[in-house]
Amino acid sequence: MFEFAWPWSFLLLPLPWLLRVTVPPAKIEESAALKVPFFYEFENTPGGGRRTGFKPWQFVFALIVWCLLVLASARPQWLGEPIPQSVSGRDLLMAVDLSGSMQERDFLIGDTPIDRLSATKRVASQFIERRAGDRIGLILFGDQAYLQAPLTFDRTTVATFLDEAAIGLAGEKTAIGDAIGLAVKRLRNNPSNQRILILLTDGANTAGLVSPLKAAELAKHEGLKIYTIGIGADEMIIRDFFGSRRVNPSADLDEKTLTGIAGQTGGRYFRARDIRELETIYGLLDRLEPVEKDQQYYRPKIALYFWPLGLALILAFAFAGIKLGAARIPSIHLTRRTRSPSG
Repeated sequence: MFEFAWPWSFLLLPLPWLLRVTVPPAKIEESAALKVPFFYEFENTPGGGRRTGFKPWQFVFALIVWCLLVLASARPQWLGEPIPQSVSGRDLLMAVDLSGSMQERDFLIGDTPIDRLSATKRVASQFIERRAGDRIGLILFGDQAYLQAPLTFDRTTVATFLDEAAIGLAGEKTAIGDAIGLAVKRLRNNPSNQRILILLTDGANTAGLVSPLKAAELAKHEGLKIYTIGIGADEMIIRDFFGSRRVNPSADLDEKTLTGIAGQTGGRYFRARDIRELETIYGLLDRLEPVEKDQQYYRPKIALYFWPLGLALILAFAFAGIKLGAARIPSIHLTRRTRSPSG
């Protein structure tokens, strides 16, 4: 499809004619400062005489150049076929526990034990990278909850902030209720069908001003859907002076409260006992149905204004060259005719 971005520019087309009609011509001085005894020579030269107006071909030439300039100023452009844009429009907050218990090394990558926070960073960063089209924010919580990254399309920055998070940065305890309350506050002005919080923790609520279930009730009232993830192995072998013994490193995990939070807000509770389960959970979260929005389209635009502009410049330079050439011919002719016989 062909169109003009600024079609009103065509109103400038009659401007030269309006100037000719409305602006009075300049007065020609009758008296000459120099009397030329061979004035008749100018009369007979091809470029001499009192003809000061344009010749017909010059007028047409100038008219074509003006029309091309007006055409270029209207910015002609070619519009391509509409291309649909995939936009999920989801606003998603991630709340990650940084309490002291997240340093428990009960996850394995190969045969190498790693702490819970490192496992979370590894899997959650991949999840963030896949959420193209979503606005993602990051909340870190311990004794208190902090908004580390506001909602943004810049997934790389959010992943960087998560990677820079350190255990104990927000305190040694766990304020699950405050993290939910902060998420409600940050998402309150967003459309209700787009409010999502993914909360990851390995313990129970031991700090904060708001209880988790009370915060979940507020989240339900505001239309915030919460997905909770309980992280930590069920069994771990510890070797010490007395030999090997099996312990449950996730004994403090309050699964009942996490399940209640998710169920009350229409979300779901997940249990991640190892890094494979954690990857599976984030894979399930990654397949959440996007919220439908009005379909958006993009039409590529190809600018064409430089074609008439370039042609106008070429014609203008050609016109100037012709005029200069025509002005030099009478001068040469006049010099030859006024040269004295003895010269």
